Amino acid sequence: MAKFEGKDILIVDDDNDIVAAIKAALEDFGAEFRSTGNGNSAVDMIQEKNPDLLILDQMLPGRSGFLVLEKIRPTRKETGKPPVIMITANPGTRHKVYAQTLGVDEYINKPFRMEKLVKAAERLLSGETDKEE
Repeated sequence: MAKFEGKDILIVDDDNDIVAAIKAALEDFGAEFRSTGNGNSAVDMIQEKNPDLLILDQMLPGRSGFLVLEKIRPTRKETGKPPVIMITANPGTRHKVYAQTLGVDEYINKPFRMEKLVKAAERLLSGETDKEE
C-alpha cells in the first residue's frame, strides 16, 4: 500500500510538462491528483474539495498564485490545510518573503530538482512542519 493513499494533491501550474513531471515524481505516493493551469479554477477546486497538499505556481493565468493564497487564507486558517508548496520562476527574494507572509510552507525556485519537491511533499503530507534547508 502506498504511503499516502487516499490523500488528495492539487497541482496548479500552466506548464503541462511540469504538471506531468510532478505527477510522475509523486506517483509512488499513491495519492490522487487533480490539476489545473488557471488560478481562478484552482480557487474553485479548493473550495469544492480542500486538498491535502497544494502545489502552486506563482505566475498563472486568471489569478496569480499569490491571489489564490489570499483567497483561500480563511479556509487555511480555519482548517490548517492545505499545506502549500509554491514553485516559481521568479528569482527575487521579495516574492519569497511575500509568499512566506501568505503562509507558504515551502518555496521552490524553477528550475528545481524534483527530489526537493518530493521531500517537501512527503514532509507536508506526513504533517511535519519543520522545513529542511
